[in-house]
Amino acid sequence: MVFCLFGSLGFWEIAIIALVILLLFGAKKIPELMRGLGKGVKNFKDGVNGIDETSGEEKNEAPAKNDEQQPKD
Repeated sequence: MVFCLFGSLGFWEIAIIALVILLLFGAKKIPELMRGLGKGVKNFKDGVNGIDETSGEEKNEAPAKNDEQQPKD
């Protein structure tokens, strides 16, 4: 449903929305907002990939056993 809503927006509607955002936040604040949004998305993707890699490593690796006993001094 949301996809259909965005699909029906024309050039002028998008231009008006961009102008309103520019007026609300100001030209100096928008790059900071976009940079923060980009960092957040990157951190989220890294976190998801880290979880996938960690779970894959745990499944493939057998637990290491330390059968050797170290002598006590």
